[in-house]
Order: sequence, then structure tokens, then C-alpha cells
Amino acid sequence: MKGPWAAALVIPALMAGGVQAQDRVYSGEEAAALRCANTMALTAVALSDAGRMGEAEKEIMLGISFLILDRHTTGTWTQKKAGLEAVRDRRGVEETLQDFERLAEQCLRQFPIN
Repeated sequence: MKGPWAAALVIPALMAGGVQAQDRVYSGEEAAALRCANTMALTAVALSDAGRMGEAEKEIMLGISFLILDRHTTGTWTQKKAGLEAVRDRRGVEETLQDFERLAEQCLRQFPIN
């Protein structure tokens, strides 16, 4: 794993109700991609809710989040969503906004969407 997202990340993507056949743990590059996708999505929603970003810009950032998940993580959409929820639950809004300010460009270089 390269770049600032290189910290050893392990993100469980577990469904409610205990361990199931489709449960998975994301690690390495995929865990970093989940963190990037979460950072983009949460930042878009937070800035939009604060009136600091328009609806069109918010939709673009949510689209970027979707494409990072689609192209840089494996598993079902249920598993990917559970992975995002695990990242969201581990990081506060302020931490995520700081990640965005420091690492958004690196995130897009590490997980290209074009």
C-alpha cells in the first residue's frame, strides 16, 4: 500500500445478526479505498448540510465515492456498505473533514476514477 492511506487498516464489514457467509474484512488497499470513499461522501454531506456546497457539487463527490467503491473494492454492495459504515463509526466528522483537507488529492491519485 502506498501514500498517506498506507496505515495498516482492517475494516470489518459485518452484517447485523452475527457472522454470515457474506461477511468480509477489508484490509490493505481496499480498506484505504473505503476510507477514501467515506471521506468524500461524508465531506460532501457535511458541507452541503452547512450550506457550504451546492447540490451539484455534493452529487459529484458522492459519485466519486461510488466510483472508488465500484473500482477499488471487491465484494457485494451490501458488504461495501457495511465497510463504509464501519469506517464511519470509527472516525468522527471532524477527523474525516481533516482527512479530506489533507488527503483528498492523494486519495484521487491512489484510487483513480477515470
